[in-house]
Order: sequence, then C-alpha cells, then structure tokens
Amino acid sequence: MKIGKGVEWAAHTCALLALLPANAALALETLADFIGVPSPYLAKQMQLLSRAGIVKAKRGVAGGYKLARLPETISLWDITGAIDGTTRSFRCTEVRQNGPCGASSEEVITPCKIAASFRNAEDKFRQELSNVKLPELVAGIAQDVSEQRKARIKAWIEQNAAFSS
Repeated sequence: MKIGKGVEWAAHTCALLALLPANAALALETLADFIGVPSPYLAKQMQLLSRAGIVKAKRGVAGGYKLARLPETISLWDITGAIDGTTRSFRCTEVRQNGPCGASSEEVITPCKIAASFRNAEDKFRQELSNVKLPELVAGIAQDVSEQRKARIKAWIEQNAAFSS
C-alpha cells in the first residue's frame, strides 16, 4: 500500500492547525512555508481536506485555514482517506477462475483466501490509523521537540496567525 506525500503534508498541516487557538487561522502560503512545500501543491491537499470536512477556509483579513472539527474527532485515517481516497488497495480479479485449471463459478463458494488476507490486513491498517486522533499525534510530536523549538513554534504561530474577534 502506497501512501502519497500529500498525506504527510496534510497530517503535518492538521497537527499545526490543532495548535491554534479557536479564533485563529493560518493562510495557505504561511502553512506551506511552515512545512516547506510549494503552496500550489499544498493548496490541492487543503482543498481535499476541506471537501472532507476536516479543515475550513475563511476569507478576509482574519482569514486562512483552521480545523473544521474538534481535533479529537479527526484521525489519521480521516486525513489519509481525504487525500488518497478510501478505495481499497488490493482488488481481487478472481484469477483462480482463469487458465486451464481454473475453478468454475460453481466451485467458487468461498471468498478468495488471498483477497481475504489482503482485506484483513488493510482493515487492521485502517483501524490503526482511525485510532490515532490529532491530540494524541500532537502530544507524540511534542515529546520529540525541544523546549526551544516549542517556544519558536508558539512565537511563529502568534506572529503569523490571523486572529478574529
């Protein structure tokens, strides 16, 4: 299963947005600068997150992006599904019915064991990502960040966020 780099960008962006006060938003260019990616590329990810109801955009002087839901309701699977889609990675084409020794449709009475194994693995993967919510993710990231960097991030947010009254 391949996860696109857009998922990484979106997850980092959502983690950053989870740090914002309720009355704050960050402009697209500011978000792109923070994670070090071109803003046109991040714009696509933000549109997908917006369509999925994960972020919302506000226009105007105090505009920018913010989370559309409480952080504890947003999982890594929500973000992954919004960016890469929710279509299953493995698609069984019933090759067991092909070739000179293929099974007849009457013989195929149980699901393909190979397909079932892939489905089971993917279900576990999705469940694991569903169990990781933004607050847990942010807390985990914070454990690996020095106090000096935390202070820089806090100051950066205060300097770059647009605050509404």
